Order: sequence, then C-alpha cells, then structure tokens
Amino acid sequence: MYALYLLLFIVFNGKFTLEILIIGAIVAAFMLFFSIRFLNHSIKKEKIIYKSIVYFIYYIAVLLVEIIKANGYVMRIIISPQRKPSPALVRFKTDIKSPQLRAFLANAITLTPGTITAELEGDTFTVHCLDKKLAEGIEKSIFVKLLKNWEERYV
Repeated sequence: MYALYLLLFIVFNGKFTLEILIIGAIVAAFMLFFSIRFLNHSIKKEKIIYKSIVYFIYYIAVLLVEIIKANGYVMRIIISPQRKPSPALVRFKTDIKSPQLRAFLANAITLTPGTITAELEGDTFTVHCLDKKLAEGIEKSIFVKLLKNWEERYV
C-alpha cells in the first residue's frame, strides 16, 4: 500500500524530482499510518496482498501457456481432415470454496480454446468441450491445483 500511495503521489504531481520523491515518501508514510489506524489495514494484510500478486502473475503465465497448447490442439483438429471432433459436455465438482476463485477457474476454462464453462452452480461446473480429449482430467487440471493452492495460502 505504501508503494501505491507513493506512486499515486508522483503520478498526480505530474513530474519526478528528488524533492517530490522525498515529500511523496513522507506523505505516503502518513497515508499508510492513517490506513492502518482508521481503515482496518495492517502490514500483515499488505504482505499477503504482495505475495498474492506474485502468485497471480504466475497463474497468468501458466494460463497463457495452457492457452497456447490448447490453440495448437484445436488447430490440429480443424486442419486435419481425418480428425473429427467429438464434442462432450462434462460436469465436475471442485473443492475450491472461494466463489471468486471458482469464477477464476470458470474464466480460465472459457479462455482456453476448445472449452467453455456453460454453467457454474455452487461447486459444480458444466463444461462444453470441442473434443473428448480436452475433457480428460479437467477436474484435476493445473488450474484447479493452482487455485486450490492459492486458496490455502492466501484466502
């Protein structure tokens, strides 16, 4: 939060000099003190947020790799005349308790080519897959493991 306050002070000021940096550091410290004192903020919560941001960036990197792999698979289905897609509708349950992280999982599934989250009802997902192979192991996918780990550590 301190870094955010300092960054906002510099951005709102419109220029960057040593004096602005020093004054911004002092103002940011007062803002952080105010947040801790009156807005139920703590340094412990801030550490969790920073660690969570790093984990979120890792999650996005894994998502991008999975999107690229799924793109290749879908392209092979489309280009190959011998391969006929066999669509499947798959239902599975997850033990992720956080509604926000379940929404992250639904979005990750939908962003990955060849799969769409058709319904999310509680902890039950209904996913439409372009091919049955895309449905294999979806309930134990890398996304589920990462989000479950995220939930255990930071939520």
